Amino acid sequence: MDVIDEYVTDLGSRLRGPGRADLLAEARDGLEDAAEAYARAGLSPAEARSRAVADFGPVAEIARGYQSLLALAHGARTLRTLLLLPPLAHLMWELNRSLWFGLYFGSDTPVPGWYVLLATANDSTAWVVAGVALCALLVGRRMVVRGVGSGRLARLAGWCAAGGVAAVVAGYLAILVGTAVLSPGVLLFSPPVVVGSLVSLAMCVRLGTMARRCLVLSAA
Repeated sequence: MDVIDEYVTDLGSRLRGPGRADLLAEARDGLEDAAEAYARAGLSPAEARSRAVADFGPVAEIARGYQSLLALAHGARTLRTLLLLPPLAHLMWELNRSLWFGLYFGSDTPVPGWYVLLATANDSTAWVVAGVALCALLVGRRMVVRGVGSGRLARLAGWCAAGGVAAVVAGYLAILVGTAVLSPGVLLFSPPVVVGSLVSLAMCVRLGTMARRCLVLSAA
C-alpha cells in the first residue's frame, strides 16, 4: 500500500464522529501537496511521499488532535440544537393548548395547584436549558480565544448538553405522569396531545443521542 494511503487509513481507524471524512480528505490533500512539493525539489516519488508522511507527524498524535476537533464540533452542534429545539417544543405545546383544549384541560376540569406548579416548572425548563446552552457556547468561544484545548471544550459541551437533555426529559416525564394522574383521557383520546407527545419524544431521543455521542467523542 502507498505510504500516504496507509497513513490516512491508519488515521481514519482512530477517529470517530461526524466530520471524520472531511478531516481525512484534508489530511490526504495536505500530504499529497507536500509530496508534490518534495518531488519538484528533486526527491524521487517514493522518497517525496515518505518525507511528506514523516513531516505530517506521528499518526497517534495527529489522531488525538483530530479527535478533539471532531468532539468540539459535535459539542457545538449539540449545544446549538439544545438552544433551539426545547423552546420550539414549548411554543408547540402553547399553541396546542390555546387552539385545542384551552389552558391545560379546559374549563370543565378543575386544575389543582400542584399541577399548575408542575406545568409552570416544565414550561420554564425549556428557557433555562436554552439559556445554559447559550452560555456554554459563549464561554466556549471565549475559551477558544484564550487557547484552551479543544478536548476540554468538548467535555464542557458534552456535560452541558447531557444536563440539558436530562432536565428536558425529566420535565416532560413529570408533566406526562401528572397529566395521566389528573386526566388520563387527555393523553389517550386527544389527537393534538398524542401528536405533541410523539414530537416531544422524538426531540428527546434526538437530543439524548447527540449528548451521548458528545460525551463519548470527548472521552475518545
